[in-house]
Amino acid sequence: MNTLKRTNSDDTDFIKLVVLLDQDLAIRDGEDHAFYNQFNKTDKIKHVVVFYENDIAVGCGAFREKENDKVEIKRMFVHPDFRKKGIASQVLAELEIWSKEVGYTYTILETGKNQPEAINLYQKLGYTIIPNYPPYEKMDNSVCMKKTLLNT
Repeated sequence: MNTLKRTNSDDTDFIKLVVLLDQDLAIRDGEDHAFYNQFNKTDKIKHVVVFYENDIAVGCGAFREKENDKVEIKRMFVHPDFRKKGIASQVLAELEIWSKEVGYTYTILETGKNQPEAINLYQKLGYTIIPNYPPYEKMDNSVCMKKTLLNT
C-alpha cells in the first residue's frame, strides 16, 4: 500500500532519504557540489512529504517560504529502486496542494542540467523555465523553474 505523510525535517525517514539524495547530488554536481550544498540544509523545514511503499520510505520532497506568495520546492528524491512509478509526481502534487492550503500562489525550484529526468518531470507537470533566481543566477549548471498554483 502506498501512503503519503506530511511531516517536518525532524522526520527520521526524511533524514535517511536526504542522505541518499546528497550522495547522488555529490556525483552529479561534481565541483559545484559545495556551492549547492550550502543551500540544501534541511533543519527547520516545516513542510515535508514522505512517500511510503509498503511501509518503506522511498521518496520525499519539501518546501519552504521564499517570499510572501511563493515557496521553493526542495529536497525532491525517489530511491533509485523505486523510480519510474510516479512517486515523484505524487510527492510534488501533495507539496503543491499543501502550499495552496497555507496560502501560497507560486512554487519555484532549482534543479541541475545534470538531472534531465527531473527537468522533464517538472515540465510535464506544468513548470516553466525562468531566469535563474538568487543565489543561482550565476550558476551555468542551474535550471530554475516556476509554476502558478491554480485554485481548483
